Amino acid sequence: MPDSTQKVTGGCMCGAVRYVAPKPDSVIYCHCRDCRRHTGAPLVSFVGYAAREIEWSGDARQIYKSSANIGRGFCGKCGTPLSWEEAGEEPGGGEIELYTGTTDNPDDHVPTFHIWHDERIKWLETVDNLPRYHRWAHDGSKPYLHGPAGGDLD
Repeated sequence: MPDSTQKVTGGCMCGAVRYVAPKPDSVIYCHCRDCRRHTGAPLVSFVGYAAREIEWSGDARQIYKSSANIGRGFCGKCGTPLSWEEAGEEPGGGEIELYTGTTDNPDDHVPTFHIWHDERIKWLETVDNLPRYHRWAHDGSKPYLHGPAGGDLD
């Protein structure tokens, strides 16, 4: 992991949208259906921030409103999915999760837990001993599992 003085940089495939951020608040795997549909990937990894911590440059990212309080950011030129964004009550408030694969150094951002594990594709399981949550991890819930799911991988 980078030290707290290092910046996280990244952007889209064509380079039109770029960002700079501090060390992330969290690094997670998400297995939810919506994230899978947004990326076309069987699971995703995010680096998480308060929205006000991200500095965007270049072209403005486009936002698809996927539900009442959630937007999905992407590049309007090349289509690269960039973010999951939860609106806050104040301008600049809320939370942004940036797709780890869009960072310039994805090896620096190792996930520490799984969310929405119940929605995972049953034939795919990562081999790690990280905590797995039914849904969110930040709502006070406890993980239901540490390590891969067992018998339902058939």
